[in-house]
Amino acid sequence: MDERLWIPALLLVVWAGWLDLRSRRIPNWLTLPALLLGLGVNTVILGWDGTKVALGGAGLALGLLLPFVLLRGLGAGDWKLMGALGAWLGPIQTLFVLLATILIAGIIASWLITWHRRWKVTLGNLRELVLGCFVGLRPHKVITLDNPGLLTVPFGTAAAVATSLCYLSSRI
Repeated sequence: MDERLWIPALLLVVWAGWLDLRSRRIPNWLTLPALLLGLGVNTVILGWDGTKVALGGAGLALGLLLPFVLLRGLGAGDWKLMGALGAWLGPIQTLFVLLATILIAGIIASWLITWHRRWKVTLGNLRELVLGCFVGLRPHKVITLDNPGLLTVPFGTAAAVATSLCYLSSRI
């Protein structure tokens, strides 16, 4: 991966993370142009190999997270953000960022669950969500982002922290 691609990727994800923290939304006007721009810049810098790298990164993120979007356990804006980030970073770095994002989102979720004393309900909901991944990919009637009573984690903010940490660790 070309080192110059980290800076625009960081700017994208920090901006999206701030929007997600503030409004719990990551808008299409940010993610869709970012995906196309990541694809274009990779192509200009690395030629057709850059096109393959960008498509591989975007496809990896979008493919791995699609079941959770279909189950309504992850917002479409978060999903598109990770796809756009993948177009900038390529599949290898995207995988590291995605794993770090999931870890950080889990830490944030654990803190929220503890703060709101919701461990029993949350573990039951998590069980249903995981089972839903293997049985039909249909949203659960209660465990959905559409339910205002459920706790939600700003996944874009977790992605901003994770991307920053992955970038810093690549510089060491």
